[in-house]
Amino acid sequence: MRVEQESHAIALWDQSGITVVPVAALGVLMLGPGSTVTHAAVRTLVENGCSIVWLGEQGVRCYAQGTGETRSARHILRQSELLMDEAAHLEVVWRMYEYRFGYRLDEDLTLNQIRGKEGVRMRDAYAAEAERTGVTWQGRRYDQKRWDWGDPLNRALSVANSCLNGICHAAIVSGGYSTALGFIHTGRQLSFVYDIADLYKTEITIPLAFETVAESPESLESRVRLACRDRFRQTRLLSRILPDIDQLLQVPSEETEDERRSDATGEFDLRLWERLFDDVRRS
Repeated sequence: MRVEQESHAIALWDQSGITVVPVAALGVLMLGPGSTVTHAAVRTLVENGCSIVWLGEQGVRCYAQGTGETRSARHILRQSELLMDEAAHLEVVWRMYEYRFGYRLDEDLTLNQIRGKEGVRMRDAYAAEAERTGVTWQGRRYDQKRWDWGDPLNRALSVANSCLNGICHAAIVSGGYSTALGFIHTGRQLSFVYDIADLYKTEITIPLAFETVAESPESLESRVRLACRDRFRQTRLLSRILPDIDQLLQVPSEETEDERRSDATGEFDLRLWERLFDDVRRS
């Protein structure tokens, strides 16, 4: 597919012909393999506030993103606010684990105890899939520098998780969040991607990897990628990720009047600076 500028719109050229799309109707344009886009089309998209994301087939990789006109930083500000407040940060962590387990963990648990319960949950998930599919499970072992060293099942899990990271990455940047500001994972450029991807592994990538290996070890990597493409579509994963993030971070459903005014005028909120100056004076 080729994307070109068409007056104040863009034109999509493919085998079926030309489709003119008003850019005002677009929030995010996702370009898959084989797509080309002209400089003029990119400029038109950006000027009209449309973000562009370059993805693998059906969104199983996120190669790069181009951010359109900034309309609001409310999502990344909310993410930063919760991350820097210890109590709020911990509450997000509890909600993430509640999503994984399906119930609220006892808040008296220590971090090591939580990690232990998470380890048991993952081991149980692997064991259940091994029993369901008849594939022998010998533990999670892989070496990124020695790909062929891993057994077929570990290679399948690595490919599936990479695809899952890709679609979560695409959703996160499209929603205006930072990929680096993680709550459980920290210190990596994709920490928040890993936080979000972990929500879906036992539902999607672990069963898929076992099923694909059970069918055949031949052409494993490409078959896993294709299976991820189909499973993501079947589960409507891309449409679920941002609402899940909004719920985890308790993002207000609408912008406040102050946010709308600041975004429209470029003015900044003096209340933040007043709080900072007051804190410095008191100290």
